[in-house]
Amino acid sequence: MKTSILIIEDNQQNLYLATYLLEKHDYRVLQATNGREGLSVAEREKPELILLDIQLPEMDGYTVARELLRSTVVPIVAITSHAMAGDKKKALDAGCTGYIEKPINPDTFIQQIAECLQG
Repeated sequence: MKTSILIIEDNQQNLYLATYLLEKHDYRVLQATNGREGLSVAEREKPELILLDIQLPEMDGYTVARELLRSTVVPIVAITSHAMAGDKKKALDAGCTGYIEKPINPDTFIQQIAECLQG
């Protein structure tokens, strides 16, 4: 069975690129374009990894991460353009177990995902 990864991302170009790279490497990709939808998909589908944008409509990624932690122990990786000092710590403090800066690098993205899945 394929490893399932939920991407919670509102930017269609970022969503397309991440989905393309993951599917090319035989991952099953689930998608959500806002935080509330992401929570619903995570609860219903039980993915093995969640890739979470921080700047989302309706509910920001920090809030989504805290909500996810109430119902799951799935690794959550922040994927964000927030790359200022302290942003990584803020994501980790919210419950994310990893942090990848945007724009993602297609040459290293799959290796980063594999490392996140290994813990």
